[in-house]
Amino acid sequence: MKRRNFARRPGCSVEATLDLIDGKWKGVILYHLQSGTQRFGELRRLMPAITQRMLTKQLRALEEDKLIIRKVYAEVPPRVEYCLSELGESLRPVIDILKAWGESHQQRLSCAPAPEAEPVKKPKRAA
Repeated sequence: MKRRNFARRPGCSVEATLDLIDGKWKGVILYHLQSGTQRFGELRRLMPAITQRMLTKQLRALEEDKLIIRKVYAEVPPRVEYCLSELGESLRPVIDILKAWGESHQQRLSCAPAPEAEPVKKPKRAA
């Protein structure tokens, strides 16, 4: 992924950081990799809403940006594992703060669980 040049622009450090972890899935992938090395299938199970194509694309972008390390084992079938790089580990406090903020504001967020609705009573039919 081609990165923009943020030199000498107001807010450039914030823009540069957000450019690395932008989108719906990169932060989530980084969060799941904080718990340790994961295989592609494990990440897919942790994020059932992501498509295989999108997960592949996001993992490639994170690898290109040196935030994760992809390790391929010469086995049949091939085994591929992903883990945070040293640079990716340095984002741990950022991801933890995002998680904490989301938890404390969960009721207002669109991803919050829907409140339990009372069952609708059907009117009785006349015989």
